[in-house]
Amino acid sequence: MADEEKFTNHLKDEKSPYLLQHLHNPVDWYPWGEEAFRKARDEDKPIFLSIGYSTCHWCHVMARESFQDGEIGEILNRYFVAVKVDREERPDIDSVYMTVCQMMTGSGGWPLTIILTPERKPFFAGTYFPRESVGRGVGLKDLLLNVQDLWMDKRAELLDSARDIKSALEKLSQTQQGPLLDSEVLDQAYQSLKDNFDHDKGGFGGFQKFPTPHHLLFLLRYWKATGQEEAREMVEITLQNMTHGGVWDHVGFGFHRYAVDPHWLVPHFEKMLYDQALMALALTECYQATRKPLYRETAEKIMEYVLRDMRSPEGGFYSAEDADSEGVEGKFYLWSHQELSQILDPEEVELVEKVYHTTREGNYREESTGLHSGQNILHLEGPLENTASRLGLEYPLLKDKLDGIRLKLFTVREGRVHPHKDDKILADWNGLMLAALARASQVYGNQKYRDAARDCLDFVKNNLYQGGRLWHRYREGEVKVDGNLDDYSFLIWGLLELYQSTLESSYLELALELKETLLDLFQDPKGGGFYFTAQDAEEVLVRKKEAYDAAIPSGNSVAYLNLLRLATLLEGQELKRTALQLEMAFASSIKVTPTGFSMFLAGLQYRLGPSFNVVISGGEDDADTRKIIGGLRARYLPHVTLLLNAGEDIWLKSKVESLPSKISLEGRATAYVCGSGTCYPPTHQLEDVLRTVEKVDSA
Repeated sequence: MADEEKFTNHLKDEKSPYLLQHLHNPVDWYPWGEEAFRKARDEDKPIFLSIGYSTCHWCHVMARESFQDGEIGEILNRYFVAVKVDREERPDIDSVYMTVCQMMTGSGGWPLTIILTPERKPFFAGTYFPRESVGRGVGLKDLLLNVQDLWMDKRAELLDSARDIKSALEKLSQTQQGPLLDSEVLDQAYQSLKDNFDHDKGGFGGFQKFPTPHHLLFLLRYWKATGQEEAREMVEITLQNMTHGGVWDHVGFGFHRYAVDPHWLVPHFEKMLYDQALMALALTECYQATRKPLYRETAEKIMEYVLRDMRSPEGGFYSAEDADSEGVEGKFYLWSHQELSQILDPEEVELVEKVYHTTREGNYREESTGLHSGQNILHLEGPLENTASRLGLEYPLLKDKLDGIRLKLFTVREGRVHPHKDDKILADWNGLMLAALARASQVYGNQKYRDAARDCLDFVKNNLYQGGRLWHRYREGEVKVDGNLDDYSFLIWGLLELYQSTLESSYLELALELKETLLDLFQDPKGGGFYFTAQDAEEVLVRKKEAYDAAIPSGNSVAYLNLLRLATLLEGQELKRTALQLEMAFASSIKVTPTGFSMFLAGLQYRLGPSFNVVISGGEDDADTRKIIGGLRARYLPHVTLLLNAGEDIWLKSKVESLPSKISLEGRATAYVCGSGTCYPPTHQLEDVLRTVEKVDSA
């Protein structure tokens, strides 16, 4: 046993927290790379590829059951070359082989288990496997021995299968240009989401519920464009139930990854940076649309959590926090009645029972047994205002009491063993957080968010941006992995939001630089759209090009909207043409399953318009300039961009042909509104601008 504990495999020089978790497994893991592939070729062995991430609960389970087991280690080392990949560090590898798994099994997930030829062609795919076979479910031990037999006795069949799979993958990455889309596909997407919507608890689908904030962003835009109230109601029902449920951390704030039940009660407890960013964006937009305090308060609490727990001292943002602590899923977040009684006064315990529905036996059931665990998930069963009415309390008084209780619980919880934090910093997820912070700073007027956004961008520029190109991952001073489509698209998104927040043209300038790199290295010049990897990056089996949204929006979807917004801001017809080519590249796929492309459809709504650019000429600090800017920021106007013409901004004037002629009139801030082929008379009045861009009387 002592020898096994001292054993160190080939992951010793890696920085990925996930790979380092497997450093002392008896499995002789290799990182993805030529050393492993050469060993497989030289020894004529298949490759056992395991893909996961450091905060993945079932990855931990499979590691404990199998990869820390000496017998499994011996089988893998004897018959295979074992390769470990962090999906967050190498999304290019994960994306390709996850598609393989979905093609072969009809589903996917992590840990992802793939068996490859030495040439990296897959012939087997699956996800989690227990160590031993149980019933009709095959265990990892039997699976490995069976594959070894097939490799020795029926290899020709495996190689034929691998060739067929690679051929199918190549076809998936080929797009066939179709005609430009129209509003009919937006109606189809709305109807499909409506048909799949849980009108009671919100969200989409049946048993498990995922945040899918890009659906919410689309629905808000659909409501704005059509006046269809039910689209906005779907967003509100979802956000309210998520915020009330156990998927929201009522003590320390932030959203957990997803709920394992249809009521948003029992979460899968890990917290991902991208969920916080995208949910904050959805909440902020919903606040703009409705002015309901719940959405602003929740968005600001997300920011509090992220800035407190997920920000590095240098300003970048960490990737995730684990579901497990001390080997138990959710232990950090759960409360027993006995513990609550030790922390709180008796009347506070009674209030927690009535408000957060805790019980002596516990409201959280063990997943393995289905029995009450004695632990509680804090959750509400409706708006807090309704709870106050039910309890006969004034709402402000109840809120004050709960704030005091929360602070006591938070203080105690901080003393617990914290879940593992994956402290690698990813360019794409930081781009999303940059966008969320910058948007929040616009809407809430909070300088702290704007400063945090600037710090985040400075971190990326200083550490992940070298020689005009992005790196994907930073950890402990090391940058690694060439930037991918998401890195560029999401960072440009963040820069556009930061420009809208600060109206400083340097952010537009950097956005254009990144856009040029994207066009040079990622664009498909024949078929339109962007590949996930640069033309000079390692090709992992195939070079993928897709626009389908997953847990986060696709890079092509975000790039499409970025190009359209840049074209509007900078009057760039070439940018518009590139966006239209991108749209045509995926039009046929989008028509088949429009809800799989909800972020792309948010861009389509912008393109179909009417969309407007408002140029404001005047001193940046003048009261009338600030009034127009503030009035526009306060409203939900996803189809409006702002451009400030103040002072001698030579770069901006060189990029926007009409800007020199849009001058301040009568010594006052003057707004020039252009959109859908029409420029309207200049005005000094916010009300005139709103009347134009909203097509309604602002009163």
